[in-house]
Amino acid sequence: MNRENKRQILGLATWLFMATILTGCFRGLPGDQPPIHINPNMDTQEKLKPHRKSDFFEDGSAMRMPVAGTVARGYLKDNTIFYAGVTKVGDTVAVAPIEVNLETLQRGQERYNIYCAPCHSRVGDGKSIMMERGNMMATSLHEARIRAVPDGHLFLVASNGIRNMSGYKAQISAQDRWAIVAYIRALQRSQNASIADVPEEMRKEFIKQ
Repeated sequence: MNRENKRQILGLATWLFMATILTGCFRGLPGDQPPIHINPNMDTQEKLKPHRKSDFFEDGSAMRMPVAGTVARGYLKDNTIFYAGVTKVGDTVAVAPIEVNLETLQRGQERYNIYCAPCHSRVGDGKSIMMERGNMMATSLHEARIRAVPDGHLFLVASNGIRNMSGYKAQISAQDRWAIVAYIRALQRSQNASIADVPEEMRKEFIKQ
């Protein structure tokens, strides 16, 4: 390749480079001509938006009712014991269907202090800040009748409310509601403990105190 050919190739490359740069400078400027749509279907797709009219269906509505029995992904709550606190025959669950460990109790304490303590107090005796400000006193969770109810009853009350207490099913997940039940049981035991609840190796020290 001689010098003249190299000069022509270099000049052509320089011209293409400058044309590319100059073309970019004019992008976004207003113009009289409509934009070029290589694939217009991407801009005007054939779809039906919510609350729009549709000539395809007889009722003229674009929104369709789900098929009977349709359940959204992640919302199949067929475990009535866990999600409803009752058995399939309608009996109240006697014992919480979750593993009760330190992590569960700590989670239950956190949720209890947020949603329950304002009325029932942090120790569950009902003598809360709400009562101090003139509101109706909440039920003490240490009453004998409350200690005797099954775990499922506490879960149902936390879910649906009772008397002037609102339900928290929309705010608290089922797992956390059961964790609150477990923590309430721990509160009840702590406020109604006996010497039998103290490990044998610690009883002598406890009696001395």
